[in-house]
Amino acid sequence: MFTRIVSDSAVLGGKPCVKGTRISVEFILELFASGATHEQILCAYPQLTGEDLEEALRYAARFLENESFRVAEVTG
Repeated sequence: MFTRIVSDSAVLGGKPCVKGTRISVEFILELFASGATHEQILCAYPQLTGEDLEEALRYAARFLENESFRVAEVTG
């Protein structure tokens, strides 16, 4: 299903990365979250392709698909 995203315990402690790079899915998400566009990321990291970015986003979405989150309010 994911041909461009791999996990290898010898690379970044097993974090999911774009195949053939040391660029993690987490890092790609951080770039997008900080406001970077596809074009800016591809320009800054020419070893990536648009397909790499799309698959990283799909991977993250699939990973979070079955996660549940609880919101707790802390009052002082």
